[in-house]
Amino acid sequence: MTGLLVFVLFMLALGLVQFATPHMPGNDGFYHIKMAYLMRTEGLKPAFPWLPLTILNPREFYNHHFLFHVFLIPFTLGDLVLGAKWATVVLASLAFVAVWRLLDAQRIPYPVLWALGLLAVSEAFIARMSIARAQSLSLGLLALGLHWLLTGRTKRLFVLGFVYVWSYNAFPLLLGVAGAYTAARWLVERRLDLRPLVYSGLGIVAGSILNPYFPYNLVFVYQHIVPKLFDATTVSVGSEWYPYTTAQLLNNAPLALVLFLSAVLPIGLSRRRMDVRTATTFLLATLFGWMLFRSRRFIEYFPAFALIFAAFAWAPVLSATQARARKARQAVQPPWWRAIWRHAVAVALVAVLLPCDWMTLQRSRATMQTAKPSELYAGAAGWLAANTDAGDRVFQTDWDDFTRLFFHNTPNTYLVGLDPTYMQSYDADLYALWVSVTRGEVEAPSQIIAGHFGARYVMSDLLHEAFMRQAERDPRMVEVYRDDDAVVYEVTEG
Repeated sequence: MTGLLVFVLFMLALGLVQFATPHMPGNDGFYHIKMAYLMRTEGLKPAFPWLPLTILNPREFYNHHFLFHVFLIPFTLGDLVLGAKWATVVLASLAFVAVWRLLDAQRIPYPVLWALGLLAVSEAFIARMSIARAQSLSLGLLALGLHWLLTGRTKRLFVLGFVYVWSYNAFPLLLGVAGAYTAARWLVERRLDLRPLVYSGLGIVAGSILNPYFPYNLVFVYQHIVPKLFDATTVSVGSEWYPYTTAQLLNNAPLALVLFLSAVLPIGLSRRRMDVRTATTFLLATLFGWMLFRSRRFIEYFPAFALIFAAFAWAPVLSATQARARKARQAVQPPWWRAIWRHAVAVALVAVLLPCDWMTLQRSRATMQTAKPSELYAGAAGWLAANTDAGDRVFQTDWDDFTRLFFHNTPNTYLVGLDPTYMQSYDADLYALWVSVTRGEVEAPSQIIAGHFGARYVMSDLLHEAFMRQAERDPRMVEVYRDDDAVVYEVTEG
Protein backbone atom coordinates (compact mmCIF):
# COMPACT_ATOMS: atom_id res chain seq x y z
CA MET A 1 0.00 0.00 0.00
CA THR A 2 2.84 2.41 0.83
CA GLY A 3 4.49 1.69 -2.52
CA LEU A 4 1.25 2.51 -4.35
CA LEU A 5 0.89 5.75 -2.40
CA VAL A 6 4.46 6.75 -3.22
CA PHE A 7 3.85 5.92 -6.90
CA VAL A 8 0.73 8.12 -6.97
CA LEU A 9 2.59 11.01 -5.32
CA PHE A 10 5.35 10.77 -7.91
CA MET A 11 2.80 10.56 -10.72
CA LEU A 12 1.10 13.73 -9.49
CA ALA A 13 4.34 15.66 -9.07
CA LEU A 14 5.94 14.55 -12.34
CA GLY A 15 2.65 15.00 -14.17
CA LEU A 16 2.55 18.57 -12.89
CA VAL A 17 5.91 19.11 -14.56
CA GLN A 18 5.21 17.15 -17.74
CA PHE A 19 1.92 18.84 -18.51
CA ALA A 20 3.19 22.34 -17.91
CA THR A 21 3.34 22.28 -21.71
CA PRO A 22 1.25 20.44 -24.30
CA HIS A 23 4.41 19.80 -26.30
CA MET A 24 6.94 17.00 -26.03
CA PRO A 25 10.23 18.29 -24.53
CA GLY A 26 13.50 17.42 -26.24
CA ASN A 27 14.03 15.84 -29.65
CA ASP A 28 14.69 12.12 -29.18
CA GLY A 29 11.22 11.37 -27.83
CA PHE A 30 9.78 11.86 -31.32
CA TYR A 31 11.98 9.04 -32.59
CA HIS A 32 11.25 6.73 -29.67
CA ILE A 33 7.46 6.99 -29.74
CA LYS A 34 7.37 6.64 -33.54
CA MET A 35 9.61 3.57 -33.36
CA ALA A 36 7.26 2.06 -30.77
CA TYR A 37 4.34 2.79 -33.12
CA LEU A 38 6.15 1.06 -36.00
CA MET A 39 6.93 -1.92 -33.77
CA ARG A 40 3.23 -2.20 -32.93
CA THR A 41 2.06 -1.87 -36.53
CA GLU A 42 4.87 -3.61 -38.45
CA GLY A 43 6.34 -6.11 -35.99
CA LEU A 44 8.86 -5.96 -33.16
CA LYS A 45 11.78 -5.80 -35.57
CA PRO A 46 10.69 -3.44 -38.36
CA ALA A 47 13.00 -2.61 -41.26
CA PHE A 48 14.91 0.63 -40.76
CA PRO A 49 15.68 2.31 -44.13
CA TRP A 50 15.75 5.88 -42.87
CA LEU A 51 19.48 6.49 -42.25
CA PRO A 52 21.29 4.61 -45.05
CA LEU A 53 24.48 6.70 -44.83
CA THR A 54 25.12 5.98 -41.16
CA ILE A 55 25.99 2.99 -38.99
CA LEU A 56 22.22 2.63 -38.59
CA ASN A 57 21.87 1.68 -42.25
CA PRO A 58 19.34 -1.08 -43.14
CA ARG A 59 21.94 -3.86 -42.94
CA GLU A 60 23.62 -2.81 -39.67
CA PHE A 61 20.69 -1.25 -37.80
CA TYR A 62 20.60 -1.99 -34.08
CA ASN A 63 17.68 -0.93 -31.91
CA HIS A 64 19.61 -0.26 -28.71
CA HIS A 65 16.36 0.80 -26.96
CA PHE A 66 14.45 -2.37 -27.82
CA LEU A 67 12.73 -3.07 -24.48
CA PHE A 68 12.23 0.64 -23.86
CA HIS A 69 10.33 0.79 -27.15
CA VAL A 70 8.35 -2.31 -26.11
CA PHE A 71 7.35 -0.45 -22.93
CA LEU A 72 6.17 2.49 -25.06
CA ILE A 73 3.98 0.35 -27.35
CA PRO A 74 0.78 0.55 -25.23
CA PHE A 75 1.10 4.34 -25.24
CA THR A 76 0.92 4.47 -29.06
CA LEU A 77 -2.75 3.51 -29.24
CA GLY A 78 -3.85 7.15 -29.32
CA ASP A 79 -2.18 10.49 -29.93
CA LEU A 80 1.56 9.78 -30.03
CA VAL A 81 2.68 13.00 -28.33
CA LEU A 82 0.21 12.57 -25.49
CA GLY A 83 1.14 8.91 -25.19
CA ALA A 84 4.84 9.70 -24.98
CA LYS A 85 4.21 12.26 -22.25
CA TRP A 86 2.19 9.80 -20.14
CA ALA A 87 4.75 7.05 -20.68
CA THR A 88 7.49 9.37 -19.43
CA VAL A 89 5.56 10.19 -16.25
CA VAL A 90 4.85 6.52 -15.54
CA LEU A 91 8.41 5.34 -16.16
CA ALA A 92 10.04 8.11 -14.10
CA SER A 93 7.60 7.42 -11.26
CA LEU A 94 8.49 3.72 -11.33
CA ALA A 95 12.21 4.58 -11.22
CA PHE A 96 11.65 6.80 -8.17
CA VAL A 97 9.60 4.05 -6.52
CA ALA A 98 12.58 1.73 -7.06
CA VAL A 99 14.70 4.18 -5.07
CA TRP A 100 12.08 4.22 -2.31
CA ARG A 101 12.03 0.41 -2.25
CA LEU A 102 15.81 0.34 -1.93
CA LEU A 103 15.70 2.68 1.08
CA ASP A 104 12.69 0.99 2.68
CA ALA A 105 14.24 -2.48 2.41
CA GLN A 106 17.37 -1.19 4.16
CA ARG A 107 15.23 0.21 7.02
CA ILE A 108 16.36 3.77 6.45
CA PRO A 109 14.36 6.08 8.75
CA TYR A 110 11.65 7.98 6.85
CA PRO A 111 12.20 6.27 3.46
CA VAL A 112 9.17 7.98 1.92
CA LEU A 113 10.51 11.41 2.79
CA TRP A 114 13.94 10.55 1.44
CA ALA A 115 12.37 9.28 -1.77
CA LEU A 116 10.27 12.41 -2.13
CA GLY A 117 13.55 14.29 -1.86
CA LEU A 118 14.21 13.13 -5.43
CA LEU A 119 11.75 15.82 -6.47
CA ALA A 120 13.93 18.48 -4.86
CA VAL A 121 17.54 17.50 -5.56
CA SER A 122 17.95 19.09 -9.00
CA GLU A 123 15.84 20.99 -11.50
CA ALA A 124 17.96 19.62 -14.35
CA PHE A 125 17.48 16.08 -13.03
CA ILE A 126 13.69 16.44 -13.02
CA ALA A 127 13.80 17.98 -16.49
CA ARG A 128 15.84 15.04 -17.81
CA MET A 129 13.47 12.58 -16.16
CA SER A 130 10.63 14.36 -18.00
CA ILE A 131 12.01 13.67 -21.48
CA ALA A 132 10.77 10.61 -23.37
CA ARG A 133 14.07 8.77 -23.25
CA ALA A 134 15.39 5.65 -21.53
CA GLN A 135 17.25 7.38 -18.68
CA SER A 136 14.40 6.77 -16.21
CA LEU A 137 14.43 3.08 -17.07
CA SER A 138 18.20 3.05 -16.61
CA LEU A 139 18.01 4.70 -13.19
CA GLY A 140 15.32 2.27 -12.09
CA LEU A 141 17.38 -0.74 -13.18
CA LEU A 142 20.45 0.54 -11.31
CA ALA A 143 18.41 1.14 -8.14
CA LEU A 144 16.94 -2.35 -8.43
CA GLY A 145 20.40 -3.83 -8.94
CA LEU A 146 21.72 -2.08 -5.84
CA HIS A 147 18.69 -3.28 -3.86
CA TRP A 148 19.36 -6.88 -4.87
CA LEU A 149 23.05 -6.55 -4.02
CA LEU A 150 22.37 -5.20 -0.54
CA THR A 151 19.77 -7.89 0.15
CA GLY A 152 22.05 -10.74 -0.95
CA ARG A 153 20.19 -11.66 -4.16
CA THR A 154 23.32 -11.46 -6.27
CA LYS A 155 22.30 -14.10 -8.82
CA ARG A 156 19.48 -11.87 -10.03
CA LEU A 157 22.09 -9.55 -11.52
CA PHE A 158 22.39 -12.05 -14.38
CA VAL A 159 18.78 -11.38 -15.40
CA LEU A 160 19.18 -7.67 -14.80
CA GLY A 161 22.28 -7.52 -16.99
CA PHE A 162 20.45 -9.34 -19.77
CA VAL A 163 17.45 -7.01 -19.57
CA TYR A 164 19.64 -3.90 -19.37
CA VAL A 165 21.44 -4.78 -22.62
CA TRP A 166 18.11 -5.16 -24.41
CA SER A 167 16.81 -1.89 -22.92
CA TYR A 168 19.53 0.74 -23.26
CA ASN A 169 23.18 0.97 -24.18
CA ALA A 170 24.13 2.39 -20.76
CA PHE A 171 24.32 -1.21 -19.49
CA PRO A 172 28.07 -0.90 -18.56
CA LEU A 173 26.86 1.17 -15.59
CA LEU A 174 25.58 -2.04 -14.00
CA LEU A 175 29.19 -3.21 -13.82
CA GLY A 176 29.94 0.08 -12.05
CA VAL A 177 27.32 -0.72 -9.39
CA ALA A 178 28.60 -4.28 -8.99
CA GLY A 179 32.20 -3.04 -8.86
CA ALA A 180 31.40 -0.42 -6.23
CA TYR A 181 29.75 -3.06 -4.03
CA THR A 182 32.69 -5.45 -4.49
CA ALA A 183 35.18 -2.70 -3.62
CA ALA A 184 33.14 -1.60 -0.61
CA ARG A 185 33.03 -5.13 0.83
CA TRP A 186 36.77 -5.46 0.41
CA LEU A 187 37.46 -2.08 2.02
CA VAL A 188 35.07 -2.54 4.95
CA GLU A 189 35.11 -6.29 5.56
CA ARG A 190 38.32 -7.31 3.79
CA ARG A 191 36.27 -9.83 1.80
CA LEU A 192 36.84 -10.07 -1.93
CA ASP A 193 33.52 -11.27 -3.38
CA LEU A 194 33.58 -11.21 -7.17
CA ARG A 195 30.15 -12.76 -7.66
CA PRO A 196 28.39 -9.42 -8.33
CA LEU A 197 30.79 -8.69 -11.19
CA VAL A 198 30.58 -12.26 -12.47
CA TYR A 199 26.77 -12.47 -12.53
CA SER A 200 26.22 -9.00 -13.96
CA GLY A 201 29.00 -9.56 -16.50
CA LEU A 202 27.58 -12.91 -17.59
CA GLY A 203 24.14 -11.35 -17.94
CA ILE A 204 25.52 -8.59 -20.13
CA VAL A 205 27.42 -11.09 -22.28
CA ALA A 206 24.34 -13.28 -22.65
CA GLY A 207 22.15 -10.28 -23.52
CA SER A 208 24.68 -9.18 -26.11
CA ILE A 209 25.04 -12.56 -27.81
CA LEU A 210 21.43 -13.76 -27.51
CA ASN A 211 20.31 -10.56 -29.18
CA PRO A 212 18.07 -10.12 -32.24
CA TYR A 213 20.63 -7.67 -33.65
CA PHE A 214 23.79 -9.70 -33.03
CA PRO A 215 26.58 -9.02 -34.08
CA TYR A 216 25.78 -5.47 -35.18
CA ASN A 217 24.84 -4.58 -31.60
CA LEU A 218 28.50 -5.10 -30.57
CA VAL A 219 29.79 -3.03 -33.49
CA PHE A 220 27.36 -0.25 -32.63
CA VAL A 221 28.35 -0.11 -28.96
CA TYR A 222 32.02 0.21 -29.94
CA GLN A 223 31.36 2.89 -32.56
CA HIS A 224 28.96 4.86 -30.37
CA ILE A 225 30.64 4.80 -26.97
CA VAL A 226 34.35 5.06 -27.80
CA PRO A 227 34.17 8.40 -29.68
CA LYS A 228 32.37 9.96 -26.71
CA LEU A 229 34.91 8.70 -24.20
CA PHE A 230 38.08 9.71 -25.98
CA ASP A 231 37.30 12.36 -28.60
CA ALA A 232 33.95 13.87 -27.82
CA THR A 233 34.66 17.41 -28.99
CA THR A 234 35.96 16.62 -32.50
CA VAL A 235 32.40 16.09 -33.75
CA SER A 236 29.63 18.51 -32.88
CA VAL A 237 27.46 16.16 -30.82
CA GLY A 238 24.50 17.10 -28.65
CA SER A 239 25.13 19.50 -25.78
CA GLU A 240 24.39 16.74 -23.26
CA TRP A 241 27.83 15.22 -23.96
CA TYR A 242 29.66 18.38 -22.87
CA PRO A 243 30.30 19.39 -19.25
CA TYR A 244 28.46 22.01 -17.27
CA THR A 245 30.30 25.13 -16.27
CA THR A 246 30.72 25.44 -12.51
CA ALA A 247 28.04 28.13 -12.40
CA GLN A 248 25.60 25.95 -14.34
CA LEU A 249 26.23 22.98 -12.07
CA LEU A 250 25.70 25.03 -8.92
CA ASN A 251 22.50 26.43 -10.39
CA ASN A 252 21.11 23.12 -11.69
CA ALA A 253 21.91 20.76 -8.82
CA PRO A 254 22.62 22.71 -5.62
CA LEU A 255 20.74 20.41 -3.24
CA ALA A 256 22.35 17.29 -4.70
CA LEU A 257 25.78 18.76 -4.03
CA VAL A 258 24.71 19.82 -0.52
CA LEU A 259 23.41 16.32 0.23
CA PHE A 260 26.63 14.72 -0.96
CA LEU A 261 28.78 17.03 1.16
CA SER A 262 26.44 16.86 4.16
CA ALA A 263 26.90 13.09 4.38
CA VAL A 264 30.44 13.69 5.61
CA LEU A 265 29.09 15.10 8.89
CA PRO A 266 27.23 12.03 10.21
CA ILE A 267 30.05 9.76 9.06
CA GLY A 268 32.49 11.85 11.06
CA LEU A 269 30.24 11.95 14.12
CA SER A 270 29.50 8.23 14.10
CA ARG A 271 31.43 6.04 16.49
CA ARG A 272 31.07 3.09 14.18
CA ARG A 273 32.93 2.27 10.99
CA MET A 274 31.26 3.02 7.71
CA ASP A 275 29.17 0.00 6.71
CA VAL A 276 29.17 -1.68 3.30
CA ARG A 277 26.01 -0.04 2.03
CA THR A 278 27.23 3.45 2.90
CA ALA A 279 30.64 2.77 1.38
CA THR A 280 28.98 1.40 -1.77
CA THR A 281 26.76 4.42 -2.27
CA PHE A 282 29.67 6.76 -1.51
CA LEU A 283 31.69 5.15 -4.29
CA LEU A 284 28.72 5.31 -6.66
CA ALA A 285 27.93 8.95 -5.89
CA THR A 286 31.59 9.79 -6.38
CA LEU A 287 31.68 7.87 -9.67
CA PHE A 288 28.58 9.58 -11.03
CA GLY A 289 29.82 12.94 -9.76
CA TRP A 290 33.06 12.48 -11.70
CA MET A 291 31.06 11.49 -14.78
CA LEU A 292 28.84 14.55 -14.37
CA PHE A 293 31.86 16.83 -14.35
CA ARG A 294 32.84 15.29 -17.69
CA SER A 295 29.38 15.29 -19.30
CA ARG A 296 26.14 16.98 -18.26
CA ARG A 297 24.05 13.99 -19.35
CA PHE A 298 25.02 12.21 -16.13
CA ILE A 299 22.80 14.63 -14.26
CA GLU A 300 20.45 11.66 -14.78
CA TYR A 301 22.30 9.70 -12.09
CA PHE A 302 24.37 11.85 -9.73
CA PRO A 303 21.52 13.63 -7.87
CA ALA A 304 19.73 10.35 -7.19
CA PHE A 305 22.83 8.55 -5.93
CA ALA A 306 23.94 11.59 -3.92
CA LEU A 307 20.57 11.41 -2.14
CA ILE A 308 20.85 7.64 -1.62
CA PHE A 309 24.35 8.06 -0.18
CA ALA A 310 23.13 10.82 2.16
CA ALA A 311 20.22 8.64 3.30
CA PHE A 312 22.56 5.78 4.25
CA ALA A 313 25.07 8.15 5.88
CA TRP A 314 22.43 9.89 8.01
CA ALA A 315 20.57 6.67 8.89
CA PRO A 316 22.50 5.94 12.14
CA VAL A 317 21.99 9.51 13.40
CA LEU A 318 18.28 9.49 12.56
CA SER A 319 17.82 6.03 14.10
CA ALA A 320 19.48 7.21 17.32
CA THR A 321 17.29 10.32 17.33
CA GLN A 322 14.19 8.16 16.94
CA ALA A 323 15.30 5.95 19.84
CA ARG A 324 15.84 8.94 22.11
CA ALA A 325 12.47 10.38 21.08
CA ARG A 326 10.74 7.11 21.98
CA LYS A 327 12.22 7.21 25.47
CA ALA A 328 11.44 10.88 25.95
CA ARG A 329 7.80 10.68 24.94
CA GLN A 330 7.07 7.94 27.50
CA ALA A 331 7.24 10.61 30.18
CA VAL A 332 5.18 13.12 28.21
CA GLN A 333 1.61 13.77 29.31
CA PRO A 334 -1.16 13.96 28.16
CA PRO A 335 -1.44 11.18 25.50
CA TRP A 336 -2.40 13.54 22.65
CA TRP A 337 0.84 15.50 23.17
CA ARG A 338 2.73 12.17 23.20
CA ALA A 339 1.31 11.44 19.71
CA ILE A 340 2.49 14.81 18.42
CA TRP A 341 5.95 14.25 19.90
CA ARG A 342 6.13 10.86 18.16
CA HIS A 343 5.99 12.52 14.76
CA ALA A 344 7.99 15.64 15.59
CA VAL A 345 11.06 14.65 13.57
CA ALA A 346 8.97 13.66 10.55
CA VAL A 347 7.06 16.94 10.70
CA ALA A 348 10.31 18.88 10.87
CA LEU A 349 11.65 17.03 7.84
CA VAL A 350 8.44 17.64 5.89
CA ALA A 351 8.62 21.33 6.74
CA VAL A 352 12.03 21.47 5.09
CA LEU A 353 11.21 19.09 2.23
CA LEU A 354 7.97 20.55 0.89
CA PRO A 355 9.30 24.05 0.06
CA CYS A 356 12.35 22.48 -1.63
CA ASP A 357 10.15 20.15 -3.66
CA TRP A 358 7.85 22.98 -4.66
CA MET A 359 10.65 25.30 -5.76
CA THR A 360 12.35 22.59 -7.82
CA LEU A 361 9.09 21.51 -9.44
CA GLN A 362 8.23 25.10 -10.31
CA ARG A 363 11.62 25.61 -11.91
CA SER A 364 11.19 22.35 -13.79
CA ARG A 365 7.78 23.48 -15.02
CA ALA A 366 9.34 26.69 -16.28
CA THR A 367 11.92 24.63 -18.18
CA MET A 368 9.17 22.47 -19.69
CA GLN A 369 7.38 25.58 -20.92
CA THR A 370 10.38 26.40 -23.12
CA ALA A 371 9.86 23.19 -25.13
CA LYS A 372 9.66 23.71 -28.87
CA PRO A 373 6.24 23.09 -30.45
CA SER A 374 5.60 19.47 -31.32
CA GLU A 375 4.46 20.69 -34.77
CA LEU A 376 7.91 22.11 -35.56
CA TYR A 377 8.80 21.09 -39.14
CA ALA A 378 5.44 19.36 -39.51
CA GLY A 379 4.64 21.62 -42.46
CA ALA A 380 7.86 20.85 -44.34
CA ALA A 381 7.63 17.16 -43.50
CA GLY A 382 4.01 17.04 -44.61
CA TRP A 383 4.85 18.71 -47.94
CA LEU A 384 7.64 16.19 -48.55
CA ALA A 385 5.39 13.25 -47.70
CA ALA A 386 2.70 14.49 -50.09
CA ASN A 387 4.90 15.56 -53.01
CA THR A 388 7.79 13.09 -53.16
CA ASP A 389 8.10 9.40 -53.93
CA ALA A 390 8.49 6.85 -51.15
CA GLY A 391 12.18 6.32 -50.50
CA ASP A 392 13.28 9.70 -51.83
CA ARG A 393 16.24 10.92 -49.80
CA VAL A 394 16.08 14.27 -48.03
CA PHE A 395 19.26 16.26 -47.37
CA GLN A 396 18.97 17.99 -43.97
CA THR A 397 21.18 20.82 -42.79
CA ASP A 398 20.93 19.78 -39.10
CA TRP A 399 21.40 16.26 -37.76
CA ASP A 400 19.01 16.76 -34.86
CA ASP A 401 16.10 17.65 -37.20
CA PHE A 402 15.85 13.97 -38.11
CA THR A 403 13.71 12.93 -35.14
CA ARG A 404 10.92 15.39 -35.96
CA LEU A 405 11.09 14.69 -39.70
CA PHE A 406 10.95 10.95 -38.98
CA PHE A 407 7.99 11.48 -36.64
CA HIS A 408 5.99 13.42 -39.22
CA ASN A 409 7.20 11.73 -42.41
CA THR A 410 8.34 8.11 -42.70
CA PRO A 411 8.00 7.68 -46.51
CA ASN A 412 11.24 9.62 -47.08
CA THR A 413 14.76 8.69 -45.96
CA TYR A 414 17.35 11.05 -44.51
CA LEU A 415 21.09 11.62 -44.21
CA VAL A 416 22.00 11.75 -40.55
CA GLY A 417 20.17 11.61 -37.26
CA LEU A 418 20.10 10.74 -33.55
CA ASP A 419 23.86 11.37 -33.32
CA PRO A 420 26.24 12.91 -35.89
CA THR A 421 28.93 10.35 -35.05
CA TYR A 422 26.72 7.70 -36.65
CA MET A 423 27.48 9.23 -40.06
CA GLN A 424 31.04 10.21 -39.17
CA SER A 425 31.80 6.60 -38.16
CA TYR A 426 30.20 5.28 -41.35
CA ASP A 427 32.14 7.58 -43.74
CA ALA A 428 34.31 10.34 -42.26
CA ASP A 429 34.93 12.02 -45.63
CA LEU A 430 31.23 12.08 -46.47
CA TYR A 431 30.46 13.54 -43.05
CA ALA A 432 33.07 16.28 -43.52
CA LEU A 433 31.57 17.10 -46.92
CA TRP A 434 28.09 17.30 -45.41
CA VAL A 435 29.36 19.74 -42.77
CA SER A 436 30.97 21.94 -45.44
CA VAL A 437 27.78 22.05 -47.51
CA THR A 438 25.56 22.89 -44.52
CA ARG A 439 27.88 25.71 -43.48
CA GLY A 440 27.59 27.33 -46.90
CA GLU A 441 31.23 26.65 -47.77
CA VAL A 442 30.37 24.95 -51.07
CA GLU A 443 29.23 26.95 -54.10
CA ALA A 444 26.49 25.46 -56.27
CA PRO A 445 25.80 22.71 -53.73
CA SER A 446 23.21 20.90 -55.88
CA GLN A 447 25.82 18.84 -57.70
CA ILE A 448 27.26 17.46 -54.45
CA ILE A 449 23.84 17.00 -52.85
CA ALA A 450 22.61 14.93 -55.79
CA GLY A 451 25.89 13.25 -56.74
CA HIS A 452 27.52 12.43 -53.42
CA PHE A 453 24.44 12.12 -51.19
CA GLY A 454 21.85 10.88 -53.68
CA ALA A 455 19.28 13.40 -52.44
CA ARG A 456 16.59 15.01 -54.59
CA TYR A 457 15.24 17.28 -51.87
CA VAL A 458 16.74 19.54 -49.23
CA MET A 459 15.11 20.61 -45.98
CA SER A 460 16.70 23.37 -43.90
CA ASP A 461 15.67 25.44 -40.94
CA LEU A 462 15.85 29.18 -41.53
CA LEU A 463 18.97 29.62 -39.37
CA HIS A 464 21.37 28.19 -41.97
CA GLU A 465 21.66 31.49 -43.75
CA ALA A 466 25.03 30.82 -45.40
CA PHE A 467 23.72 27.60 -46.92
CA MET A 468 20.50 29.29 -48.04
CA ARG A 469 22.47 32.01 -49.83
CA GLN A 470 24.39 29.37 -51.76
CA ALA A 471 21.14 27.57 -52.56
CA GLU A 472 19.52 30.74 -53.88
CA ARG A 473 22.46 31.29 -56.26
CA ASP A 474 22.29 27.72 -57.57
CA PRO A 475 19.92 27.46 -60.57
CA ARG A 476 19.43 23.74 -59.97
CA MET A 477 17.98 24.34 -56.49
CA VAL A 478 14.36 25.40 -56.69
CA GLU A 479 12.49 26.51 -53.60
CA VAL A 480 9.24 24.53 -53.43
CA TYR A 481 8.06 25.14 -49.86
CA ARG A 482 8.62 27.68 -47.09
CA ASP A 483 7.00 28.48 -43.77
CA ASP A 484 8.07 30.23 -40.57
CA ASP A 485 10.30 27.31 -39.55
CA ALA A 486 11.79 25.69 -42.64
CA VAL A 487 12.40 25.77 -46.36
CA VAL A 488 12.41 22.90 -48.87
CA TYR A 489 14.37 22.86 -52.12
CA GLU A 490 14.09 20.47 -55.01
CA VAL A 491 17.31 19.58 -56.85
CA THR A 492 16.45 19.68 -60.55
CA GLU A 493 18.23 18.23 -63.55
CA GLY A 494 21.05 20.38 -64.96
